[in-house]
Amino acid sequence: MLSAFFNALKVQELRNKILFTLGIIALCRVAASIPCPGVDTHALNIYFDQFTQSSGAGASMFFGMFDMFTGGALQKFAIATLGIMPYISASIIMQMLQPVIPQIEKMMREGGEAGRQKFNQITRYLTLIICVVQGAMAAYAMINPQRIGLPAPATPLVSNPGLSFTLMTIIILTCGTMFLMWLGERVTDNGIGNGASIIITIGILSRLPNAVYSLYEMLKTGGLDGQSIKPVHVFLLILLFIFVTAATIVLTQGQRRIPIQHAKRMVGRRMGGGNTYIPLKVNFSGVMPIILAGAILMVPGMIFRWSSSLRFLEAYFAYGSTSYMLFYGILILLFSYFWVANQFNPLQIADNLKRDSAFVPGIRPGKPTAEYLDNTMTKITLAGALFLTALAVFPMILYKQFNIPYLVGSFFGGTSLIIMVGVALDTLSQLESHLVMRNYDGFMKKGRLQGRSSKRTY
Repeated sequence: MLSAFFNALKVQELRNKILFTLGIIALCRVAASIPCPGVDTHALNIYFDQFTQSSGAGASMFFGMFDMFTGGALQKFAIATLGIMPYISASIIMQMLQPVIPQIEKMMREGGEAGRQKFNQITRYLTLIICVVQGAMAAYAMINPQRIGLPAPATPLVSNPGLSFTLMTIIILTCGTMFLMWLGERVTDNGIGNGASIIITIGILSRLPNAVYSLYEMLKTGGLDGQSIKPVHVFLLILLFIFVTAATIVLTQGQRRIPIQHAKRMVGRRMGGGNTYIPLKVNFSGVMPIILAGAILMVPGMIFRWSSSLRFLEAYFAYGSTSYMLFYGILILLFSYFWVANQFNPLQIADNLKRDSAFVPGIRPGKPTAEYLDNTMTKITLAGALFLTALAVFPMILYKQFNIPYLVGSFFGGTSLIIMVGVALDTLSQLESHLVMRNYDGFMKKGRLQGRSSKRTY
């Protein structure tokens, strides 16, 4: 594997792509370190530390989810505080609207490259709208954190609150996100991997040194909350991390191959036909069910925190509680099936197979093929959703039962690990494709490394 990395640096075009991607990553980290004007960063750091300690797991989860995608920009209220998530949210909304709005689906299917460009342009406009809304909410939260259910700071976080600060913050945060979006598109076009995914992954990995230091502090002080921790426990955690990472790779790469047979026919002077397959992903929805379930479960806790009469219900939505994990698991299962039903179209696949004179052996073309694909996808989605639920809940078990800090436990499953594994596989898959195309050995001696996007569609 190491020889493959050295070979990648030997190819000038590939080396330029890697260096270009690293340069973009450095710019993203700079954007996550420059604070917005008008915010007292010293008071903000003190407020975050006090709030996290006083509010416990709920605050760690709430801010941890946002801070994970921004790479620490939230705690500094940097110009990249919103991160690239507004663009991701806009892309998700547009994908979900495709089956609902026929004009969008027609634009993508029949418009060709012009249709895709128009689709991307609409996504950018939607990103701009989301940025303005979230930027206004962020500015309001800095001025009056107690209005959104957070404790009041001992020292004002904004030196000169008012309309001017709000407008300035909206403009700066919006420009920061649009700049990150542009950088992500440049990586996708001229670098290695998917730009938006790489920016999110780098933001997650930026927290890794703090997680390692937190684990070191636990070992140095003898434990956390009176629980003793020894070097053997750290060794077991490392083994556990390797096992969970391997399980995540299996979930990401797992697929059910549906055999496809093409009818023999003359193509010029050659006989066409042959056998192939349709790969149905076990985890077709990826990390989306976890993100959607976590976002929805944040809302009840905030509402109950605001209402004094309903505050007793807040305990049922406390991060790591048994009821929270139950709701979390149910929502992940539901969203897994929802995403498959929204994005997977067995009728379209069956029609495309019939048009190409291809069929599933033993299954009649047309509607029977669509029903077979739908039933097969339903079965493997259940297995993938249960596996995904286990990975999502596992960091909570570490936090609640073994007193592992949230920052450390978040790398043992959930959104962080699935995104990191998926993006790493996609990027390595692209590197391997470049190497194999230039007659170099890839990362594997046998077989090919496949990313999440390496699937055949009909």
